[in-house]
Amino acid sequence: MSFRTPGPHPPLILDDIRGAQKMLSGVARTTGMEGSRHLSSLVGAPVHFKCENLQRTGSFKLRGAYVRIAGLSPVERAAGVVAASAGNHAQGVALASSLLGVRSTVFMPVGAPLPKVAATREYGAEVRLQGQVVDETLAAAQEYAEETGAVFIHPFDHPDIIAGQGTVGLEILEQCPEVRTVVVGIGGGGLAAGIAVAVKALRPDVKVVGVQAAGAAAFPPSLSAGHPMALDAVQTMADGIKVGRPGDLTFPLVQELVDEVRTVTEDELSSALLLCLERAKMVVEPAGASPVAALLSDPKGFRGPVVAVLSGGNVDPLLMQRILTHGMVAAGRYLSLRLRLTDRPGALAALLATLSLADANVLDISHVRTDPRLGLTEAEVELHLETKGPEHCDEVAATLRSAGYLIRV
Repeated sequence: MSFRTPGPHPPLILDDIRGAQKMLSGVARTTGMEGSRHLSSLVGAPVHFKCENLQRTGSFKLRGAYVRIAGLSPVERAAGVVAASAGNHAQGVALASSLLGVRSTVFMPVGAPLPKVAATREYGAEVRLQGQVVDETLAAAQEYAEETGAVFIHPFDHPDIIAGQGTVGLEILEQCPEVRTVVVGIGGGGLAAGIAVAVKALRPDVKVVGVQAAGAAAFPPSLSAGHPMALDAVQTMADGIKVGRPGDLTFPLVQELVDEVRTVTEDELSSALLLCLERAKMVVEPAGASPVAALLSDPKGFRGPVVAVLSGGNVDPLLMQRILTHGMVAAGRYLSLRLRLTDRPGALAALLATLSLADANVLDISHVRTDPRLGLTEAEVELHLETKGPEHCDEVAATLRSAGYLIRV
C-alpha cells in the first residue's frame, strides 16, 4: 500500500518503513510496552504505554534521524549535516551522526535547557546557540547549510524521517496485535504520519488519534482548510509538539490516515505528567504525556485496547518541578486560602489545630498584622496546603467555616 507525498519525493510505502526497521536493528531500541491499570479502569479497556521515553537519547527522534543520515550519499556525508532543535531532534541527529561517522552541527536556541545542550554535545555534535526562539534558530541552521554545503536534516518533513518514525507503528502492532486505537502526540506530524502509514497498511481497522497542545494546535484549522496553515503564535510547555505549521509532506498523510486530532490544555498536560510519574513511575516530558492527557480528559471516548505513545522523556529538572506543582494544583492536591483571625495569643495555634483535624498538611503560612486594611484586633493569614484531591479541598474549607473562620480566598 502506498500513500501520496507531494513534490519530487516518491510515495511513502509500507516497504519503506520495513526497510527503515531493518536499518535501525541494533541502533534503536525496540522499546517496551507497559500496561496502565489506572487508565484501563477509566477507559474500561486495556491501556498500554509505548515507552519511547526509554529510547536512546530519550525520544523517538533517533529513528528518523538515523534513517535520514544513513541514506545520504558519500559526497553528502563528507559535507556534514546540520539541524536546528531545542532538544530531542538535536540529540537524535547528534547520536545518529556519531554512529555513522558524519560531522554534525546543531543550532539550539540561546535559552535551551542546559541538560539538553550538554547531552547534544556529549553525543558528538558541535552546538551553536543562536536565536531566542526556534524559528530564529531554524533560519540560522538553514543559512549555515547554504553557506557550507552541509545537509539540513529537517525534524519531520522528509520521507526518510517519516519512515524511521513509522517503525514505532510496526512495533506497536507486533507487541499489541489486539490494539484498536493508537494515540500519539502531533507537532509537525512526522511521528503520527509514520505510525499511521504503518498501522493503516497492516490494520486499517485500527483508529489513529493525534493529540496537540491547545496552544500549538495547527492541525485542526489546517485540516478544516484542506492545506497547511501557520498559527500566528504558539504557546505551550510541551516544546516537543510546539510547532506552528504542519509539514508539507506530513499534512496529507495525517489528513488521509489519522482518524481524529484532539487538543489538550496545559492543565491536562500537567495532570497527565503527574499521573505518569506517580502511577506508572515514568519520567515523561509534556509532549510525551499528551496522549495520556487526551485519555484523562475523555476516557470513554476511546475504543480499547488502547496504545498511548510516550514519545519522549527529556524534561529539564527545573521545568519538571514547575510542571509537577502545576499538575498538583490542577489535580486539587494544593489549596491556597486567606482568612482573618482575632489577633490574640493562641489564635494561630487554634487555626493550625483545626487544619490538623481536617488532615491538611501546611506547606507555607504567612501571618500579617500590619496591613492597613486590617482592623485594630485583626490579623490575616495566608495558607498553602497539601490536600488529597478536590473533595478533600471542599472538606477542609467546610471544616474551617464550621469552626467560625471566614475564608477570603
